[in-house]
Amino acid sequence: MNIKILTPEFVVFEGEVDSVLLPGKNGDFHIKRDHAAIVASLVGGKVKVYTNTIDENFAKHFTKENEKDSVYSFPVKSGVIEFNHNKGIILAE
Repeated sequence: MNIKILTPEFVVFEGEVDSVLLPGKNGDFHIKRDHAAIVASLVGGKVKVYTNTIDENFAKHFTKENEKDSVYSFPVKSGVIEFNHNKGIILAE
């Protein structure tokens, strides 16, 4: 599935991922391939991207969560996600 993460200043990430874990208003939620269409607001926390590699242009924005898994995180204050047909756009602050 393809995820794009945007802030008002720059594109944080764009590429193929296995899944993404997001900080929602009612708790964290995980979006995987073939997830139902969703629009949801995000609260402060970490957007965690599960992928094998991150392009070096985007890697500077992320922290690797642990060494054994391919999980990278990006802190957000708030935002919104729209996900449909295995494509997601995250607008974050």
